[in-house]
Amino acid sequence: MKVSGKCPKCQSTNIIRIPDQPKRYMAGNNIYTTSITLLGKIPVIRYVCCNCGYVENWIDHQNELHKIKEHFG
Repeated sequence: MKVSGKCPKCQSTNIIRIPDQPKRYMAGNNIYTTSITLLGKIPVIRYVCCNCGYVENWIDHQNELHKIKEHFG
């Protein structure tokens, strides 16, 4: 959905991007790579199809993917 702009389930283009909210520390779809919350927080951005409800999760920045692989890989 992020790349194509279409829902893979129903082909709708009625897609909404749900951004991270920086003030939320331990809530939401965040991945933490350190025990220091603010330094290790990697936000997971959600894309929601407003037609059928399908949801995809994405990491926005390539360097954040490297941090995840380094910590968990």
